[in-house]
Amino acid sequence: MSTIPATPSAATVPPATGDPAPPRARRSRRFTVGANSPWFPYLLVFPLALILFGYVVQPMFATFAESVGVDGLANYTTFLTGDGVARSALVTSLVISAASVLLCGIVGVAMAFLLKRFSFPGRRLIEAIILVPAALPPLIGAISFQLLYSGTGILPRGLQHLFGTENPVLPFSGIAGVLVVHTFTMYPFFYLATSAALVGMDPSVEEAAYNLGAGRVRVWRTVLLPMLTPALVSASLLVFMTSLASYTAPLLFGVDQTMTMQIYINRTNGDLPMASTYASVLGVVSVLFLLGMRWYEGRRSYRSQSKGIAAHRREITNPFGRWLALLASVLATVVLLAPVGTIALVAFSQDGSWTTEVIPSAYTMRNFVTILTDPEAYRPIVNSLQMSVIATVGCVVVGVLIAYAVRRLDFRGRGLLDVAVMLAWALPGTVVAINLISAFSTGNAFSLGQVLIGTFWIMPLAYFVRFLPLVFRSSSATLAQLDPSLEEAARNLGASWWRAFGTVTLRLMLPGVLAGALLAFVHGVGEFVASVLIYTSETAPISVEINNRMYSFEVGTAAAYGMLQIVLIFVVMVVSGRLESGPKASREAARWTA
Repeated sequence: MSTIPATPSAATVPPATGDPAPPRARRSRRFTVGANSPWFPYLLVFPLALILFGYVVQPMFATFAESVGVDGLANYTTFLTGDGVARSALVTSLVISAASVLLCGIVGVAMAFLLKRFSFPGRRLIEAIILVPAALPPLIGAISFQLLYSGTGILPRGLQHLFGTENPVLPFSGIAGVLVVHTFTMYPFFYLATSAALVGMDPSVEEAAYNLGAGRVRVWRTVLLPMLTPALVSASLLVFMTSLASYTAPLLFGVDQTMTMQIYINRTNGDLPMASTYASVLGVVSVLFLLGMRWYEGRRSYRSQSKGIAAHRREITNPFGRWLALLASVLATVVLLAPVGTIALVAFSQDGSWTTEVIPSAYTMRNFVTILTDPEAYRPIVNSLQMSVIATVGCVVVGVLIAYAVRRLDFRGRGLLDVAVMLAWALPGTVVAINLISAFSTGNAFSLGQVLIGTFWIMPLAYFVRFLPLVFRSSSATLAQLDPSLEEAARNLGASWWRAFGTVTLRLMLPGVLAGALLAFVHGVGEFVASVLIYTSETAPISVEINNRMYSFEVGTAAAYGMLQIVLIFVVMVVSGRLESGPKASREAARWTA
């Protein structure tokens, strides 16, 4: 009797060579192999690198090509040996930037030590409003100081009437006016960085130095300053590069001999090659300073090895000191709120009614009615919102993916990707504008063969290039705090890379991503420096409209636009603060995901 051989189980039968797998299994295996392949990071990074090259790096090369043109290095020879305007502009910009760093450092570090190390009457009030200058868009901040402290400003005219002098008393103009604006609007960089460092600093190190007989000066020099070096370097970078890129303060206070002003003047006069020369030099200076400061910071370690407790604030017990602190608190409150109060006051004044009076003499609500109902006046608001939304969406998509690639993927060239984003952050707004003008005055592959200059799309592209680093840094910082094992667990349970990234990592990153997106959006709404070089009459944003209204002596309407920007920024600051609630938000997101 013949027997039928038992059929072995599928688990014990080796697959025949060349036998095709079922379609479902074949698709699953191909996708899994792709996600785990060493080439997968490159497939993900390639389009991101192409975007950075096409809209950040390649426009820089286009600007340099425009600067050399058909005359070779003749423009650079003129820059170095010409009538002295170019050299004077470079020296003036560097001096203003260095002085801004020094003044902002003094004010910001002093305020940080005062508020974090001492307790006195009025401290909580100052802490509540000390970041008000950060809420002012650059143009509005400069205009508020012009309305307050210039020769035609409220304070000099008020002192003139008070003392009966022939001319305004203590008006600010020229470089002094620029430095006052820079100090007031940029000291928060030093304050925030120093405050964070002081909160995290171990006070036992300082106390040990005192116990060993060191004096206050030596403790400052050998203990406090070295421990504060990373914070001071970071703040110095921000202030120096923001000052170097400053355009609005020199414009309003009549300082023509700066690099940004010369870029604008040459561009307005139709001399794009010389404007490109200025832009190239300014871009090189910015990048060199950035790299130099990063090198200086990385020379040594500034990490404390001891683990003490946080420092407590010292109570000011001297009666005279307490009264002096209270008086200083009131004065600081007035100084900090005066620019916003000035814009609010002028926003309700009738256009053309404020001439030689100390403050406007006629007030109306018509300015706000006009900008919200008149189609021509309302168009800049719509333009700014549309362009900022488009740019922010691009910043979120590209910034989040680049942050993930830099933080989580292992591939050659990761450092170059980080540098390319940093490069976008280092370039001043005027340089970004000139780069885009040089690159997209004719059609190329990155503009799909279309000329972008003079169109709507060049504006959100400029905003995207300028504010991509905001979303990237915020997303990167959030991602650095997340445990990668959460995503790995999802992958091990069978989720594809895209599903694991979207349902786990991205949701945990959401607070930081939204905070960066809000910052990018609000910076786009207030952007002026790049916009003024590339806008058209149909694409003018709010900031350009404010500038145009000021030159048309419609000061009230200009201030009304400014109040809209300030209110929007305050709302975004509040929302961003809630989103950046840190570990609590991450825990809630993790629990919701689970």
